[in-house]
Amino acid sequence: MATDMSRSTPARAPRAKLGYREYCCFPDDGWRHEIIDGGHLMTPAPSTSHQTVSKRLQHQLYMQVELAGLGVVFNAPVDVQITEHDIVQPDLVVVLKDRTRMITPTKINGVPDLVVEILSPSTAATDTTLKKQLYERTGVAEYWIADPDNQRLECYRLIDGVYRLEPQTDPVTTLSGGLSIRLADIW
Repeated sequence: MATDMSRSTPARAPRAKLGYREYCCFPDDGWRHEIIDGGHLMTPAPSTSHQTVSKRLQHQLYMQVELAGLGVVFNAPVDVQITEHDIVQPDLVVVLKDRTRMITPTKINGVPDLVVEILSPSTAATDTTLKKQLYERTGVAEYWIADPDNQRLECYRLIDGVYRLEPQTDPVTTLSGGLSIRLADIW
């Protein structure tokens, strides 16, 4: 009778992915809580320069999207549940009018048309990699990354399931030409 005398390592149960139910239990503690691929992320409140850029971009989006009757613009904090295990709070979100059924009283439940993230030292790596991959994977048509330090606005457009960086222009023309933003109005 043979016996195996080697030590075995107990099998670890796979980590359970978090969803919206768990997300709703996070404390209101001044941190931004998000879930990406079932994992919890936290970031501190944004800086004043971040908020200045956010306000200016939101103003442009509001004037050209919402007041023009093209859709709805939201600023953070707003819950965007893209999938069962992906709940984020982008800095700015646009949902065009033919898709507003995804807007509920508590969150946006689906894939927005445009997501804007504004870089901060604490979020830059997440915004340029993890969130960019998430938005690309889930089909967000346009993803903008605003960089206040370098006064740069990167606009990615989803083409055949892959983000393509649009050439830097001034003004930035996007949402299929329905939006034109002068960079001087942001920075």
